[in-house]
This record gives sequence, structure tokens and C-alpha cells, in this order.
Amino acid sequence: MKHPIVPAGKARSEITVLNSRFIATAAPAFSVEQAREFIAHVKHEFPDATHHVPAYVIGHGSSVVAHCHDDGEPSGTAGRPALAVVQGSGLGDIALVVARYFGGTKLGTGGLVRAYGDAARAVLEMLPRAEKVLTHTVQVTLPYALFERTRLSIAAHRGQLMNAEFGESAIVTARFSVETFPAFDSAIQEISAGTARAKIVETLVALVPI
Repeated sequence: MKHPIVPAGKARSEITVLNSRFIATAAPAFSVEQAREFIAHVKHEFPDATHHVPAYVIGHGSSVVAHCHDDGEPSGTAGRPALAVVQGSGLGDIALVVARYFGGTKLGTGGLVRAYGDAARAVLEMLPRAEKVLTHTVQVTLPYALFERTRLSIAAHRGQLMNAEFGESAIVTARFSVETFPAFDSAIQEISAGTARAKIVETLVALVPI
């Protein structure tokens, strides 16, 4: 199953074009409200920038909200090229702001389109990515002697070991995508000769780094 790809964190990059500085910042945003808050935060970080050009894409597939703004640059030369780069990346749930400090030399419409597009591409190259996945958080109680085999099985089934408690038994908490969980559950039964099962304690959407 193909999962939506989203930012796993925040990134920032800077390019210079004819003495103008273009500082691009990108981050995850899972709603229009979060995107607006992020844009306001970047504006606060660079209050003296000549322009703050935003672009965001919220959602995936057929349910997408996309927005951009030129923030005083000539129409179509700033927000639109930045948004086009974001849309071409395949990422969703992302907000981006390019802060420009004018360097005294006009770039022309073509130069602005290239500069804002290049600034957006530069930050996306640095941006960590994750899959947006429906997951099961599970617990397994088993003898301590089986912990190492269980740990290796979690990794083999692309799971994430979240916690392990050791007493009379080992209590292991792990997270799996709903697709990979059944195979792990079968592996646990094999490892424990049928005495242990993986119990689902929570099902939620989580970000899995890629």
C-alpha cells in the first residue's frame, strides 16, 4: 500500500541571487490553521525581510487544500513557482515560507520565478520525510529469554520498539503499520511456541521516518 509522504520535521536553507537573500523554511502542517501559524512564526523570525512568500499543501490525493501568495512581488513570480515545486515533490501536509532580503538589484520576472523555485527546491532537498501510516501499538508479554529474538523480529517486520519492561516476564511495547502487524503476530506465536500473542492497545495514524 502506498502511504502519503509528509515532512518528518523542519528544515531551512538559504540561497543568494544577485545579492538578494532567499531564506526558505519548510515544516509539517496538518491543517490550514497550523500552516497559518507556521507562516506567522516565520514572519516573526524575519520581521525585517522585504517579502515573506508562503505556500502550503494540506492533505493528499483528492482531498487537498493548496495556497500561495506573492506578498508584494510581481504577480505569479513568487508564490506560484514555490507552490509548483512543493506540488511536484509529492509531499502533502507541508507549509513553506521564503523570506527575501532585497539586495539592491532587480531580478526581473524570470529571475524571480527561478529564484523562488530554486529556494523551495533547496529546502525540500534537506527536508526529512516520513510516511503517514495507520499503525497498531501492541504489547507482548513473554519470558525474558525470548526478548532478543522478539527484538530482532520487531526490526525484521519494520516495527518500532517503543518500550521494554523486565520483571518476572518481559513486557514489550512496539508499533507496526496495520499491514505488517499480522506477520509479526504470527512470528511471535512461533517464537513462543504459541504461548504469547501481540495485543493491540492502540490504533492511530503515526509518522514513520523513511
